Amino acid sequence: MSENNDSEESFAEEKLVQAIENQIESDSPPAARAVFNKLTLVGYEREDALRMMAIVLAYEIEAMLRDDRAFDGAWYEQALRALPELPGEE
Repeated sequence: MSENNDSEESFAEEKLVQAIENQIESDSPPAARAVFNKLTLVGYEREDALRMMAIVLAYEIEAMLRDDRAFDGAWYEQALRALPELPGEE
């Protein structure tokens, strides 16, 4: 069963990273590309930068589901700009 959970988690992470890559490509929100550039400029590997950004997206999606509310784009951009500090670490 744990093997199934691991594959589900890696699938979810893969989809989140894909979503971040789409945001960077489409420049929507513009903060996505800016933050990705900032993280890689200060020395983070591409995969690590994408993974951190995906964690922020996952955090917001979990909050949406938990609180039964719409996506908070302002919070999301603010949390992206706070990277490498992750949500909940402040």
